[in-house]
Amino acid sequence: MIIVLLILGGWIGGRIFARIKLPPILGMMVFGIAVSGIVRSYAPEVFWELAPLLRSTALVIILLRAGLGIRKSALAKAGKTAVMLAFIPCIIEGSALTALFYFLWGFDFLTAAMTGFMLSAVSPAVVVPSMLTLMEKGYGKENEVPTTVLAGASVDDVVAITIFTVFLNHAASPDAGNGVRIQEILLSIPASILGAVILGLCIGLALTACFRKHAEQIKATEKFMLLLMISVMFVEVGTEFHLAALLGVMTIGFVLVERAEQIAHELSMKLSKAWVIAEIILFVLIGTSVDLHVALSVGLMGAGTIIAGLLARSAGVTISMIGSSFSRNERIFCIIAYLPKATVQAALGAVPLAMGIDRGDTVLSLAVLAILVTAPLGLFSIRKFGPKLLGTQIPEEDSDIWS
Repeated sequence: MIIVLLILGGWIGGRIFARIKLPPILGMMVFGIAVSGIVRSYAPEVFWELAPLLRSTALVIILLRAGLGIRKSALAKAGKTAVMLAFIPCIIEGSALTALFYFLWGFDFLTAAMTGFMLSAVSPAVVVPSMLTLMEKGYGKENEVPTTVLAGASVDDVVAITIFTVFLNHAASPDAGNGVRIQEILLSIPASILGAVILGLCIGLALTACFRKHAEQIKATEKFMLLLMISVMFVEVGTEFHLAALLGVMTIGFVLVERAEQIAHELSMKLSKAWVIAEIILFVLIGTSVDLHVALSVGLMGAGTIIAGLLARSAGVTISMIGSSFSRNERIFCIIAYLPKATVQAALGAVPLAMGIDRGDTVLSLAVLAILVTAPLGLFSIRKFGPKLLGTQIPEEDSDIWS
């Protein structure tokens, strides 16, 4: 019953915020914060046991949508720029934030790095739908700007999540207080990414063969259920083996769209509908986890740190586009599109606190603050300046997609 009430209340909160031209995800999160005391008092134990799985499923849905929206031909045209955007901005921002949390906030190194890379992830909840819409309308088609941003930002999330997970595992291990060799941590990251991509390719090829062979017998809804359940299992198992499982999930979507385009289109439509509920659950859940006293304590210092990270990220985006064919306006658009944060912070912000990591409540408060600062800024900037920078106005009837 509590989940039904949270979904209904989150939906109402989202609609109210959309009416006043604010991001609906903020309304969902604010509703979660407002009822957090009630939820803590009356929610059954099974609710809190299900919360991590619900967050993970929401991430899987949005990254499957990203994978299904990327075509090999467009990706090849984007080429080096997409690859650079996938890694450089995230690493520069995450490293800058790590230094700030270590030297300015007094975090230990593992917690500083974990927090820095959790905050460095761009929001797929904002970027993926926005870029898919731009692609459908043909905006920025000449240089495949939306595709480049979609591919780069989606992998950016996975890179941030992978590095976050690596540092989280070390911070939560019994030997965390005995010191850790940074080079060993860094060397484990490429293996994590490569292993996930290979497994994602194998699963994607197997699903493609199955769906094509039994195209008539297996309905679209059943295909969606199979894809989602296999992907969620992949994430759960991959996490146990320290793989970048979410990158593997995106690879599954990429293989499906290349090998079975019609089926991929059907699955993409189903995922879009599932995201309506998944988004509400994700942002209401992070709201219910917030301690307002701790959240208020991070205040201006937290906002300043987040803005410093955004400046570092913008420098990383600028560096990534050196030598590309993008015009000046297209480069500015890419910087804007890389500003918003929401989904990853909502999914991972409460994890350190749940695992008993020191200062986990502060990490959660910083995640919430990052959403409050950057989600409105990013959405407003994309809506206001994006179409103009790409040379085309969004038709009036399509304006709801940006709310």
